[in-house]
Amino acid sequence: MDHRHRAALLAEFDRDVRLGARPDGPGARVERAGDVVRHIGGAHSWNGVVWSALDAAAADAAIAAQIDRFGGPRADFEWKLYGHDGPADLGERLRAAGFEPGPAETLMVGASDGPARAAEPPEGVRIVPVTDAAGVGLMAEVHEKAFGSDGSWLRRQVLARLTADPGSVVAVVAMAGDEAVSAARLEFVPGTNFAGLWGGGTVEGWRGRGVYRALVAHRARAAAARGYRHLQVDASEGSRPILERLGFVPLTTTTPYRYTGRG
Repeated sequence: MDHRHRAALLAEFDRDVRLGARPDGPGARVERAGDVVRHIGGAHSWNGVVWSALDAAAADAAIAAQIDRFGGPRADFEWKLYGHDGPADLGERLRAAGFEPGPAETLMVGASDGPARAAEPPEGVRIVPVTDAAGVGLMAEVHEKAFGSDGSWLRRQVLARLTADPGSVVAVVAMAGDEAVSAARLEFVPGTNFAGLWGGGTVEGWRGRGVYRALVAHRARAAAARGYRHLQVDASEGSRPILERLGFVPLTTTTPYRYTGRG
């Protein structure tokens, strides 16, 4: 894919997924205020800034306005900063305002009908759809084992989405016998060509066996079947080389800046 094609794909992503962001679950809403789009998810969902188009003159005031909107000095939210967002020093301005950056990831996009759809599960592993609370519980357990972090938010979010709008998400677990060894989900962005790959955590001891690739392939086929052309993923350093072998291309970086207050 040449530079021009990548630039056009990034522009489409910015317009349709970020500027045109949709609520990620029941009770959530999206607001646009000037050159900022924010997602209001409530106490148990994701809250943050998904898009901005700021210049140096307006950036500090816009940052202060978001802090006020999300609750002032005690606010708890994230500013999802992409590598091409302006101004060039926006990350430094966010840190100065009380935000802390998390690990940078790479925004990657692949074709749903491309090489990503070819992989099959390794022997002894089967992919099982998640449709109820028991399945969501398995997903949360995998998340906790794979990432070492609390999975309760994932449990609430996925279960709420499956209950309120099951057609908006495909959730799966990879099972080896009675053991859940990996889990992932596919979230559709209605009215666009994009479907997002999320999760993809595999427990230690099962990594490097092709389980992650199989989950990507399963979701690619599901996206293609529903007419979604592009698969989007925020890739860690560990998953990026796997995704590149599956035909994904990097478009830009993305870094979560979490507001932690001013001390």
